[in-house]
Amino acid sequence: MVFKLKGTFQHYDWGGENFIPHWLKLNNPSSQPYAEYWLGAHRSSPSSIEFQEHSLPLDKLIDNDPTLLGEASRAKFGDELPFLLKILDVKKPLSIQLHPSKKEAEQGFLKENEAGIPLNAQNRTYKDTNHKPEMMIALSDFWLLHGFKPVNDIKDSLQKFPSLAPLVQALEERGLATVYSEIMQANQSQLSSWLLPIIEQQRTPYQQNKIKLTEPEYWVFYCLDAMNISLDKLDAGLLCFYFFNIVHLKKGEGIYQGAGLPHAYLRGQNIELMAASDNVIRGGLTPKYIDIPALLHTINYQPITPKIIPAFENEEHDIHLYPTPEAEDFALTHLQFKPFDEKIFSTTSASILLIMQGNLFIDLGDDNLYLSQGEAIFIPAQEKIDIIAETDGYAVIATVP
Repeated sequence: MVFKLKGTFQHYDWGGENFIPHWLKLNNPSSQPYAEYWLGAHRSSPSSIEFQEHSLPLDKLIDNDPTLLGEASRAKFGDELPFLLKILDVKKPLSIQLHPSKKEAEQGFLKENEAGIPLNAQNRTYKDTNHKPEMMIALSDFWLLHGFKPVNDIKDSLQKFPSLAPLVQALEERGLATVYSEIMQANQSQLSSWLLPIIEQQRTPYQQNKIKLTEPEYWVFYCLDAMNISLDKLDAGLLCFYFFNIVHLKKGEGIYQGAGLPHAYLRGQNIELMAASDNVIRGGLTPKYIDIPALLHTINYQPITPKIIPAFENEEHDIHLYPTPEAEDFALTHLQFKPFDEKIFSTTSASILLIMQGNLFIDLGDDNLYLSQGEAIFIPAQEKIDIIAETDGYAVIATVP
């Protein structure tokens, strides 16, 4: 049996007011921020299934019948849906952040439980015992920070400004890990000595649109303005623009981010698929709880060259599996369709199909479902469904590889 699935919203301050409501054809008269739309069974915000005119949280449905997940998935991940599918609208930059490994999540969760920190407490870092590798596919031009640049590239960024020159010497003498640790724990006086000369010098070029989006200074000013950061309360996260890769994804392109990799979404909309976790270790650019010790314990200092997942462009094949060879918890398939296209979909594990654009007819034999843009279904393991397209469009299918 296939179930129609209704997701949940996260109204974080960094979210936009228009993209998700417009996509789902919702009214938003109060201009409330719609940051994320979740489809999954995470205990903190499970989606709901519609069955015989009743609604039931997806996690409770799975609790009642874990065989819906499939034998292989249960053997590897237990009786929980191992992935979480999201739509994000990033209007303001997200925090400098990373996600723990499975072992680190288990240890951190236990430690905070033993300390008596409630799950909903503001100073809680570990919300569950799971890791959170994730991939994203851009739905617009999308900008993000993604891992450390090579040290020589970091030095090149710093050497442009006399106020940052001491950091170049520090990198040569003490190494990246020590210097980054010192930056993230710097006081206001030190942050001011590094950043205020740059802000004073570059403010006019920024206001005149003379700074490229590939330059750290653009995003320093963007964050100052978008996040209302005052010059007497500078954020250490602003220095990360000189240390991390600034990545631009075009619509349809994607990227994968594993445990320990520092990153921050800066602007745009995307599809995000991840392990079913809400563990976020934050290090700056956020009013939320910042856990610098956990950040420095978990962060991966290995410089990387961002690996862009190419956009779906092959018109000869309308089914495309996005490559994420490191991910064991999830896989994402792009299903392109035209009117009267017919596809048979089957899987050995539970899946979620989400209509991104257009309309589909799901032929279930004795019953049928009509799905339009923004609607989704939960497909239990071993189900076989007949998909018939009514319009041009595409869907994404989240499953276990």
